[in-house]
Amino acid sequence: MIKSVNPYNQKVEFETQELTIEETESAIDQAHNRFLSWRTTSFAERSKLMKAAGEELRKNKEEYACTMTLEMGKPISQAIAEIEKCAWVCDYYADQAAHHLAPKMIETDAEESYVSYEPIGVVLAVMPWNYPFWQVFRFAAPALMAGNVGILKHASNVMRSADNIQKVFERAGFPENCFTHLPLSSSKIEDVIKNPKVKAVTLTGSTPAGKAVAATAGSEIKKSVLELGGSNALVVFEDCNVEKTIEKAVTARYQNTGQSCIAGKRLLVHKNIVDSFTSKFLEAVKELKSGDPLQEDTYIGVMAREDLAEELEEQLNKTVDAGGKILLGGNRNKAYFEPTVVGNVTSEMPLFKEETFGPVIGITIFETEDEAVDLVNQSIFGLGVSLFTEDHDRAKRLVPRFDDGAVFVNDLVKSDPRLPFGGTKISGYGRELSIDGIQEFVNKKTVYFNKF
Repeated sequence: MIKSVNPYNQKVEFETQELTIEETESAIDQAHNRFLSWRTTSFAERSKLMKAAGEELRKNKEEYACTMTLEMGKPISQAIAEIEKCAWVCDYYADQAAHHLAPKMIETDAEESYVSYEPIGVVLAVMPWNYPFWQVFRFAAPALMAGNVGILKHASNVMRSADNIQKVFERAGFPENCFTHLPLSSSKIEDVIKNPKVKAVTLTGSTPAGKAVAATAGSEIKKSVLELGGSNALVVFEDCNVEKTIEKAVTARYQNTGQSCIAGKRLLVHKNIVDSFTSKFLEAVKELKSGDPLQEDTYIGVMAREDLAEELEEQLNKTVDAGGKILLGGNRNKAYFEPTVVGNVTSEMPLFKEETFGPVIGITIFETEDEAVDLVNQSIFGLGVSLFTEDHDRAKRLVPRFDDGAVFVNDLVKSDPRLPFGGTKISGYGRELSIDGIQEFVNKKTVYFNKF
């Protein structure tokens, strides 16, 4: 039995029986059979249904958001915003898929030559708990619009959210088995990937999970896309707009109770402003309201599980033992972790070197542009970096020097349906969203017509 436990009050919110091997194989067979007809539908037909999915999300956003909050503790206002963002990605691909996948004409010696973009079949999505809807929809919307069908192995603590996602597509009128939730434990994923009717896999999650999925997919010569962990830097130059930078930095670190791969996890501040900036940053963090995630004004809820809070506490303690100084917070109560700020953090400390998946941030001082670039690039992760400066030329000059998959200037790193999203290094490979995302799981077929 797979259980969803409310991290705020430890109440069991939902229980579901794990599928047997036979039931799993049957579900994959049904998905494959659906693909054989779904692939023949027009973009217009798919677009109509995807628009309906967006409308369904907006219509019942409170229902879906509430379940998310009960299962993994996301503050309700942020959960509603997540549902609304999912509706946006549905609309985006409903409008853009035909253009993104239009045949690309190429002039050669042939009478006619072009590249067509054709669906490949059943695609498996292995998804995490921290954004239970968004992570799935940014895969599902392009995959279905491309003519593929999706099967979902969701995180064990958000099983009702997974059911609700399947319900969204059913309520929108998608044919049965276009999108299927498989209640399975992680130990069953290898067999799913090896099933010959599963053609590709995408995973958002931890580095160990990504390595395991990629190894299995590689052994089967199947396409995989990985979006893994991150340790994004927030680089604050002395000429930044301090007030606006603090607003962005606080959101970047503490939204979703700090549980985001693209959260700003390392705060790098120029030595000339570090004292004044830190003082104002601490005041802003103190204003964040902690409490019941179901209350609309709660900004910091609980972490998704108590063991995750314990891991974060251990990283904090090791950093303090190494010389870090707690400037704010630092206390844990079961799954609740106070918003925490740590000073005197160096590049050898856990808060700098490791991914911290919760409401804790360390402050590191830099003096020069070169030092800032070096500190950012020291990370084994490579999702994104934020630069805060009023000097546009400086930002332009520095952008090519960072290894990350994204550089945001005067803003937090975020995913946007119109822009490709993905990382480098151990943050994964491949891209989601935009034209790049929908073209990850298609057969780019060369077509060549000769005339005798």
